[in-house]
Amino acid sequence: MTLGLINANPVVHAKKERVARTEDLHGDEAVDPLEIYDILLSVDPEHPYSLEQLSVLSEESITVDDKLGRILITFITVQHCSKATVIGLCLIVKLKHYFPPHYKVDIKVSPGSHANEESVNKQLNDKERVAAALENQTFANL
Repeated sequence: MTLGLINANPVVHAKKERVARTEDLHGDEAVDPLEIYDILLSVDPEHPYSLEQLSVLSEESITVDDKLGRILITFITVQHCSKATVIGLCLIVKLKHYFPPHYKVDIKVSPGSHANEESVNKQLNDKERVAAALENQTFANL
């Protein structure tokens, strides 16, 4: 048990076997949801487990529309997760560092997975909050 965690004893799922990708994600090729998933697996502000192991993020929760330059990610939390906004901001910051500015990144909590879903989604879509996270050194070291 890890002390100081809101969800100190999470259900931990096995990691999937996968080959590490080495392609340049900034090229002209279409963006693959699996590439995004691989980028985001290292993000988690609370647990020593990956987002995959905690079932917060899955390949299926990532949608890419290359024509519109839009990336949509829906993640799952526990009902009263105090880190939901932080997790979402971490995901946004991580992707903003990998993709050109013309890509719009939308991050949302999966419907019904958080008690304050509307509030969390509103915070994640607040341009000033996202801009502050991009400037914050804690987020910059992701």
